[in-house]
Amino acid sequence: MDRIALLSDVLAQNPDDTFARYGLALEHAKAGDLEKSLAEFHDLLTRHPDYTPGYFMTAQTLAAAGRTDEAKRMLVDGISSAQRTGNAHAQSEMTAMLEELK
Repeated sequence: MDRIALLSDVLAQNPDDTFARYGLALEHAKAGDLEKSLAEFHDLLTRHPDYTPGYFMTAQTLAAAGRTDEAKRMLVDGISSAQRTGNAHAQSEMTAMLEELK
């Protein structure tokens, strides 16, 4: 069974599994299906708004899709999440990416 199918099966059993949802989004991006990837990231962040790594990877996916303004907004939201959760490393990474996109 491929990873997308496996992760989809996990999510069918438990739609709130953050690791599986994040992994599925990454697998879709890796396969080149950025829209499916972004849809999974959106679902992840809707269900778990403080899953900070999701913001960074969503921003990277948006940037890869040429949607720079959306990527910047996602980074701003992600930096806020990192501050709320005390994730200084993620905050630093997202701040650096935001500066690169300006």
